[in-house]
Amino acid sequence: MAVGKRRSRGKLLFMAHAAQFDLMIGFTPAFHVKPFSTHPFGCIQEIELPDRRRSYQPCWLCTCVAAGGEATMVIGPLISMVMKKASSYLLDQYKVMEGMKEQRKTLERKLPAILHIIQDAEEKGASRPEVAAWLKDLKTAAYEANDVFDEFKYEALRREAKKKGHHSKLGAEVARLLVPARNPIVFRYRMGKKLRKIVQTIEALVTEMNTFGFRHLQQAQPSRQWRQTDSIIIDSDRDILSRSRDREKKKIVGMLLDQASNRDLMVLPIVGMGGMGKTTFVQLIYNDPAIEKHFELRRWCCVSDDFDVSTIASNICQTNEKCREKSLQELQSTISGKRYLIVLDDVWNRDADKWGKLKTCLKQGGKGSAVLTTTRDAEVARIMTMGVAEAHNIENLSDEHLKEIVQSRAFSLQNPNIEEQDGILSGFVRRCVGSPLAAKAFGSMLSNRTSINEWKDVLAKSDICSEKTGILPILKLSFDDLSPDMKQCFAFCALFPKDYEIDVDLLIRLWMAHDFVPVQEDDNPETVGKYIFEELTRRSFFQDVRQTRPIGNLRRSTICRIHDLMHDIALSVLRKECVTIVDKPSVNKLLLNPTRHLFLSIYGVSPVFVQEQVTSLLKKQTAMLHTLFIKGYGQPLDISKYTSLRALHLPADRLSCVGQEQLTRHIQHLRHLRQLPKDMKYMANLRHLYTHGCKSLTCMPPGLGQITSLRTLTYFVIGDGLGCSTIAELQNLNLGGELELSGLQNVTEVLAKAANLEKKEKLTYLSLKWNDDAREKPDSHNEVLDALKPHHQLEMLRIKSYKGTNLPSWITDLSMLQHLTELHLLGCMLCEEFPQFCHFKALEVLHLEKLDKLRSLCSHMVSTPFPALKQLRLHDLESLERWVATEGKEDDELTFPLLEEVDIDNCPKLTSLPEAPKLRVVSLDEGKPLLSLGIVKSRHMSSISKLKLRVHDTEALPEIDYNWDSSQKQKLSLGGTEAAPLSELNISGCNFFFVSSQSQLTPGVWKWFEHLVYFTIENCDVLIYWPEEVFQSLVSLKELWIQSCNKLIGPTQAKGVEPTQTTDQLLPHLNMIRIYCCESMAQLFILPPSIRLIHIEECPKLEFIWGKEEHIDTYTSLEHCRDPASTTGNLEQSPSPIIRRPCLVDLSISSCDSLLTLPNLPPSLKYLHIWSCEKLCSVSGDLCALEELHIFDCNKLQSVNSLGDHPSLETLYLNRCRCLASLGCDGGRGSYSALQSHKIEDCPAIDMKQFY
Repeated sequence: MAVGKRRSRGKLLFMAHAAQFDLMIGFTPAFHVKPFSTHPFGCIQEIELPDRRRSYQPCWLCTCVAAGGEATMVIGPLISMVMKKASSYLLDQYKVMEGMKEQRKTLERKLPAILHIIQDAEEKGASRPEVAAWLKDLKTAAYEANDVFDEFKYEALRREAKKKGHHSKLGAEVARLLVPARNPIVFRYRMGKKLRKIVQTIEALVTEMNTFGFRHLQQAQPSRQWRQTDSIIIDSDRDILSRSRDREKKKIVGMLLDQASNRDLMVLPIVGMGGMGKTTFVQLIYNDPAIEKHFELRRWCCVSDDFDVSTIASNICQTNEKCREKSLQELQSTISGKRYLIVLDDVWNRDADKWGKLKTCLKQGGKGSAVLTTTRDAEVARIMTMGVAEAHNIENLSDEHLKEIVQSRAFSLQNPNIEEQDGILSGFVRRCVGSPLAAKAFGSMLSNRTSINEWKDVLAKSDICSEKTGILPILKLSFDDLSPDMKQCFAFCALFPKDYEIDVDLLIRLWMAHDFVPVQEDDNPETVGKYIFEELTRRSFFQDVRQTRPIGNLRRSTICRIHDLMHDIALSVLRKECVTIVDKPSVNKLLLNPTRHLFLSIYGVSPVFVQEQVTSLLKKQTAMLHTLFIKGYGQPLDISKYTSLRALHLPADRLSCVGQEQLTRHIQHLRHLRQLPKDMKYMANLRHLYTHGCKSLTCMPPGLGQITSLRTLTYFVIGDGLGCSTIAELQNLNLGGELELSGLQNVTEVLAKAANLEKKEKLTYLSLKWNDDAREKPDSHNEVLDALKPHHQLEMLRIKSYKGTNLPSWITDLSMLQHLTELHLLGCMLCEEFPQFCHFKALEVLHLEKLDKLRSLCSHMVSTPFPALKQLRLHDLESLERWVATEGKEDDELTFPLLEEVDIDNCPKLTSLPEAPKLRVVSLDEGKPLLSLGIVKSRHMSSISKLKLRVHDTEALPEIDYNWDSSQKQKLSLGGTEAAPLSELNISGCNFFFVSSQSQLTPGVWKWFEHLVYFTIENCDVLIYWPEEVFQSLVSLKELWIQSCNKLIGPTQAKGVEPTQTTDQLLPHLNMIRIYCCESMAQLFILPPSIRLIHIEECPKLEFIWGKEEHIDTYTSLEHCRDPASTTGNLEQSPSPIIRRPCLVDLSISSCDSLLTLPNLPPSLKYLHIWSCEKLCSVSGDLCALEELHIFDCNKLQSVNSLGDHPSLETLYLNRCRCLASLGCDGGRGSYSALQSHKIEDCPAIDMKQFY
């Protein structure tokens, strides 16, 4: 097998990551000794150069690593991997194993013998400790053998590169760095010693293996006989589960009853991962009185292990008939003419023929018959419905009902007399992530624990999947049903923290780097990896799979998550081989054992001493680590020490921390990279080159077309100087995925045709870009664009800064590009002729910007315009007047049937929006409020969930008629609901939303916004007082942003009017408020107890935060903060509107020049930041929970003694506080016993000796 056809084998994946951008340098196979100083360019398979402009947001996650009993071993694929590498022809061709043939033959005999019995050994290892220990040693030996054969293969590749003379052409400096001379004798001696040690270990393990009596097992499905189910629901669960699934149950029951006259058999699968309550849900349906009355015959059949048609038929007929033919005849006789409901619970069968046979018999029933089935596998559901009907994906249980389940079990043996227990329940509920099985397990574990410390110990456990809780056996059924390769791939996902958004393409590349993706000679490893991911998704191992478009990418990326319980399964397999360190971990406990895969995210989160501790412990793992995935880490890292590393992932801003010798000579200039190495053409095995983050490139290196193995090239810039690749270099490259061509002003028609884009049928995303400042050459631009015609299957096309007057026929011809799902035309300001956009039948995304001569999207009305369009973005279209150009046709006759998102910015002549029944997201930015006023009073408000309105001309704006009558309300088509589904509203300059006279009634429009969660108000000059009448309607609001409302003073009582409302009626669920640049604001409104975060910046007249002191309750206990419900209850009983201090966690005040005092800060506060408050002289409160204190530029503040002791304070930063002299109530450091990091500058009155 040729070298180039085994490209996925054992490469190093080097990733410098800035959000979604990676730098990946892949070698074949994995490096071992000083990776960046010993391996030839010819080995490199994958390079991605990151966009350094993006900022990194650190992860705030808990430490997650499994602990407990023995792991489930997945060793078979690892043994197979070693066997394949040992038999590689490349090792023979370059004689790298000369003198070691006997050891190699020994392995070729012993490894198949081990592989023959490995399944039996893995099964016995779960119950026999001596076998588990043997498996552990075997896995270690397999890892070591894998490393050794990778090093042999590297040496073979080095000799191959030398033979071809590539290394001598790289230049003296690069040759010294990458390909130092190697003495074959020294290499043979060193590697022979390693190999002999491994062979001795394997021989000893085989000898021991023979004493265990293992036998060869055929690959068999895991038994599920222990998990037989029936139609009876346990009484103790019935009430809660019935209420929790009531809406879902009514939906399914309704569907079953509506089928009464349907002659076709209805098959309805209920799909979801294990532990989500599918069986219980179907039990509720099965036992519903309406179902019992409706169906003449009901039968429950637990399928589980084997989808045996004869057994299922006998169970339905309630006989013991063994003969297949007779059982099927009896089935047809039993159901003949009867309306029946049959439940097939726990189906795993993917054999369409078996199901087809059973379904044929089931069709003999009467009208309205139905089959309900439960499965964890979406593919099973598809087979059973034959793609005709959709399966029902069971929903996560609500937190409210999960809490009930936990309580019902936790308090079954005890009386809940500890107030704090109720407060901590929310932590357990979050850990359940919608799973009733997890809720039951938690409740059972808590039932015999009575102290709060015992409850906290349970909550602190990293996983709840264990034999003891009963969850592991249920969920592990799904894992046991996987092939060995899929088990390896999914188990590797334990690397990521819980609830982490995983980039699917990156995950597949990581699998490839570790050789987890099995490929045959002609396989595309990326395709196989994608199939594995999709198969795992169908089996419910991945969830929340969705598309997103990272900044700078042409194509959308796919991201996913893993349910916490499935994550626990992955942890139970890898156990101590995988460690995830995030936030503030207990590092010593995590890295005591040999670790293969490490996820590290502590940069900017943990104090310096924790990072130094991690660095020290990392040094002990250098020889073992195969994956080092760093999201945040501030210490230097010498990767030459990590001799077994397969995958290295770094944030882009930490590239310099990996060691000068290895990397900085070549990639420290990535921030503004202008040129790639000129000898890249010798990278014969380079497969993927990701350059879309390097927009400063001026050209591509010469001879790029010689890298015929190249499959991905995301960004190709055409330079105008000597020594650059021309676009013709693309001619013989079989590129796929995304390709952006930039600098097309330097391309001629002849070279454009030579690029041969029309033949590149694997390209899906194409971007064509001329420089903005390129000279206008309409004829030249027309010719070049015409010559760059892509294949007709293209999915996404973007054209930017095109200076031609017309678009070529391959764009305007309606028979072309019928598979196009995205079209972006940007900055084509001279263009006069455009395609009929409404005729693109597959178009889902349309983005038009700076098309100065575009007047309409369609020249005439068609029967089904824009049949698939979901996202529409129109920016700076100064001439756009109508949606349809045909005279006599009104724009409101046009309907976008699937349109979900609209973004319109600076289209001054456009005065209306078309019909879009599924519209969800709207963003309008305009001078006069033509569209904004229209949409607020339109029927669109009945469907919109996110609305952003920005109006620049705020003078003489009309007001909405706030007291609409019922007929106007009905015009909005809100139906029977009282509230629109709007959850996010952002308004700027929209004065018409607010009444100018306080004498008017509460604005009627706001009554429909009770579901609003996020609300931003900017530049609304009619706001003088807090709109308390509006706030009374926003009962669901959680986050409020106010910015640049320069006339806003404060609450109505600030002008002498007594408050008329009690405090609990205003924004009862608000937990975050941010106020920026409100020049006149002196006081906040009365904040609810639910508030957790307050950020205020540049409000120079601010005097009060809580309100005036006579209204303040000066005591709020931590107990109240743990249980906000108790706080609310007390307020309701209060005879007077006393202001209870909220259970605040985060307070940030900046540039508030009139603020004199911050009194009565609540004890719940953890983060206090104060900047540039020149008159602030007093800060008080009992801050026993404070963790972070920053005070800058507060020159009148003399002491923080009144803040009390700080037993939890970890970070203290003080700067330019010239009068500040005392830091604690004792004047010393005794109050700061937990301090881990401090920085005090330009505070001359503080005695610094106390810190040393």
